[in-house]
Formats: sequence, C-alpha cells, structure tokens
Amino acid sequence: MTEELELTLFQIITAAGGSKSNYIGAIQEAKAGNFDVAESLVKDGDAYQSQAHDPHAKLLAQEAQLAVAGQNSADLVCLLLIHAEDQMMSCEVFKQMAVEFIDVYKKIG
Repeated sequence: MTEELELTLFQIITAAGGSKSNYIGAIQEAKAGNFDVAESLVKDGDAYQSQAHDPHAKLLAQEAQLAVAGQNSADLVCLLLIHAEDQMMSCEVFKQMAVEFIDVYKKIG
C-alpha cells in the first residue's frame, strides 16, 4: 500500500467519524428539544460525509481505470479500505436515524 493511499483512507475514516459524531449529537440535541441545533448538526454531518465520499469516489475511479487497462487493482483492496467503507456506511445509517429521531422528538415534544 502506498503512503498516498493510506493517507486517503485515513481521510475517509476521519471524515466518516466526524459525520457520525454530528449525527449522534443531533439525536441528543433533538431529545433535549434543541431542534435548530439538531438540524444544524445534521448539516455539519452531511459536510463531513461529503468529505468522505469524494476521495472514495476517486479510489473507485482509479480501480475502474486499472480494470479497463487490464491491470491488477489488488493494491487498492486492503483491510484499511474495508474499514473506511464500513465507516462510511455506518454514518449513512446514523444520518437516517438522526433525521427520524428529530422528527419523532418534534412530534412528542
């Protein structure tokens, strides 16, 4: 694995973690009745999520270029990439949960 790839993967993991933290914070703020803060945290989480998706999309494009050229893309597949993708998927689930919880707390509050 190259140092550049490793840095890209850590960028994805860090951004996904920031996204997830904001979504969890949004749920907590909604529970406390702070809906404006909760919705702001969701937007902040979306910004982090975008920071994770952009380098991930570049990695997918690189792999596709290698496949088209008939080259081996095994160097791109590693445990760190799998972890990065797992973090991205979990932050997407947390966003859905945050949005739903905010709506529920608004209705019962």
